[in-house]
Amino acid sequence: MGFADLSITEIAEDYNLPVETVLKLCDQLGIAYQHSQTRLALEDAKALMSYIIAERQSPESNEFDEP
Repeated sequence: MGFADLSITEIAEDYNLPVETVLKLCDQLGIAYQHSQTRLALEDAKALMSYIIAERQSPESNEFDEP
């Protein structure tokens, strides 16, 4: 598995979210990390970003509830 060269902090900045919110999403999605600067595997970064985008596009979304 390749690495996306993106950290949790960078994803939070890219999507204008608090780092704590992205860390909670990682926990909910089962994405392993050690700290907010952890570089994510490509598939994990894609899953995280896809979830964020889907939540933002969902008309029924209570942004970032349990998946």
